[in-house]
Amino acid sequence: MKTRSYVCFILMAVLILPGFGTVRGRAESGQTAVVPLNSATSAERVSLNSLVGEMLEKNPEILAFERRVEAARSRPSRVSSLPDLTVSLINRNVTRPIPFANLGDEPMSTGGVGFTQVVPFPGKLRLRGKIAEKEADASMNLYRARVLELTSEVKQAYYRLHFVHQAIDILRRQQGFLDQLTKIAETRYAVGKGIQQDVLRAQVEQSLLENRLILLDRERNSLEARINRLVNRPPQTRLARPADYAKPELNHSLDDLYQMALRRAPNLRQRQDLTDRNALTLNLARKDYYPNFSVTAAYFNRGQFTSLWETRFNVEVPIYFWRKQRYGVREAASRLAEARHAYTSAEQELFFHVKDEYLAAKASDRLVSLYAQAIVPQATLALESSLSGYEVGNVNFLTLMNNFVTILDYETNYWDQYAGLAESMARLEALVATNLIP
Repeated sequence: MKTRSYVCFILMAVLILPGFGTVRGRAESGQTAVVPLNSATSAERVSLNSLVGEMLEKNPEILAFERRVEAARSRPSRVSSLPDLTVSLINRNVTRPIPFANLGDEPMSTGGVGFTQVVPFPGKLRLRGKIAEKEADASMNLYRARVLELTSEVKQAYYRLHFVHQAIDILRRQQGFLDQLTKIAETRYAVGKGIQQDVLRAQVEQSLLENRLILLDRERNSLEARINRLVNRPPQTRLARPADYAKPELNHSLDDLYQMALRRAPNLRQRQDLTDRNALTLNLARKDYYPNFSVTAAYFNRGQFTSLWETRFNVEVPIYFWRKQRYGVREAASRLAEARHAYTSAEQELFFHVKDEYLAAKASDRLVSLYAQAIVPQATLALESSLSGYEVGNVNFLTLMNNFVTILDYETNYWDQYAGLAESMARLEALVATNLIP
């Protein structure tokens, strides 16, 4: 009778366990919305929006990128301006080297001041400014890409941390249930109705469960440290449990995602900026065949003699063009070709990652539905059947234990795929620069 009461207790415990009831209830209703697995209030949870906002405000890498963009934005004006004016103080003496020693005594002795301005060939300064603008645009798109990547990292860590908490809840419930199974095995063995192998198997499962809890606890601490790094908090800061979130829905086709990536992906736009920059650089290299100029104006005082005025127009003639300008154009053309190939390579890599994450998200979505609507409910029925069979002696203890471990593994896999779906969509968001998860 004592053994029978234990079995009845187990049967009741299985039917009211939140994990089994939650997934099975969703399966029967055809829904996969999240039902919290614990009784923590929303005030004790940390939201994803708060973490992302804190990361955008405090992450040192983002702050460094902002300063880099500011520096790049300041460069076009500087490089497109004329060279600084050169001011010269001039003295000419006859017979004596001491400045101004015989000024006014000799007609050739003079003292004066001159101004020289270098003027590049028309169009060179404008091209240099446009090149700097394209480099600034590339820096801005690189900054946007990094913001998307870091935001995606926060989201992925958040979703994975949510899964770890769910898995710990499942295993802790399993731990209590295994204690009851171990007591049943020990009781049956004590009264001569069981075998020692049943007791040993239950103890082994308890040890394996403890091992899994240790690994999950380590993963939880690692994920918390990762989030703390991203939001610039001390690594030992403890995070509240992530808030529950609805199952993401991927409502875009693969072709839609390709088009989003082409239009919005900052990594691709940065490659385009570099290509445009190199095209302008090639034009500038061709203009180096044309001469630069300089204009000089000077005034000379000769004491008692009549003052002199001097104007000079200089031309910088590129007479060594076959060794300098010719190879400058060749270098610029090669770099432009390199940039175009790099753009094509980046485009192909982007499409690959978009498709890879799309397929991963679709697979996880189907697995979530499969676990909720078929696998977990069927495993629950198998466990209930084995419990009934064990009560009347038609099922052995090892079969009961295997069914119990299997269903809890399936429930853990359900939440693993649930988080995997959200993580894949978070990575897709960074690739297509579009918010896919509300």
